[in-house]
Amino acid sequence: MTEREILKQWIDESSNIVFFGGAGVSTESNIPDFRSTDGLYNQQYDYPPETILSHTFYMRKPEEFFRFYRNKMLFPDAEPNRAHKALAKLEAEGKLKAVVTQNIDGLHQKAGSKEVLELHGSVLRNHCSRCRKFYGIDAILASKGVPKCDCGGTIKPDVVLYEEGLDQYTIRKSIEYIANAEMLIIGGTSLTVYPAAGLIDYYNGNKLVLINKSVTPMDKRADLVISGPIGEILGDAAGV
Repeated sequence: MTEREILKQWIDESSNIVFFGGAGVSTESNIPDFRSTDGLYNQQYDYPPETILSHTFYMRKPEEFFRFYRNKMLFPDAEPNRAHKALAKLEAEGKLKAVVTQNIDGLHQKAGSKEVLELHGSVLRNHCSRCRKFYGIDAILASKGVPKCDCGGTIKPDVVLYEEGLDQYTIRKSIEYIANAEMLIIGGTSLTVYPAAGLIDYYNGNKLVLINKSVTPMDKRADLVISGPIGEILGDAAGV
């Protein structure tokens, strides 16, 4: 059997699958990957993206932060690809229990996934730092400079910046799903960003699948490694 046939068989046989994904899941929806050759890290800006997307920079230079954020982080017209649709289908069939994602674009929910744990937050949610009023993505897109609430407070995106801690409830829930999973599929992530990448250490099963275009530090630990475009691979396996 080929790797792809094994993947399909494992999915068919499993009723407790968890998916853990990163930026590579969204690149097929034309959202650039931070670390790929044409990703955000390789585009010219006044400061490196790691600096701009830090809590310190956000506090010190909010106008420059929001200029970068609007230009490089918001993709309101992006649509789910076959990977997102495959995961939503598997959840609807009762096979997939949760999606744990490092992405902030909301495409899993747009495809129909219900149980989505967003480790790094979401660009679709924004709150006033002062009164906590909620704002959608349109409020950020329509604003100039630093977006302000009606009360005068700054509207901050609900995304986890460098130097900020992850939400503890989301972490605990992710660990719970991964630890109890029969099958763990990891896709579109370099597995180099911690603490998120450390979550897979909680997996106890023997169906650890890695789907990626490049090698990862975890390849040797995986029970099945498939190299290629994740939308095509998951789409074929799930029949979407």
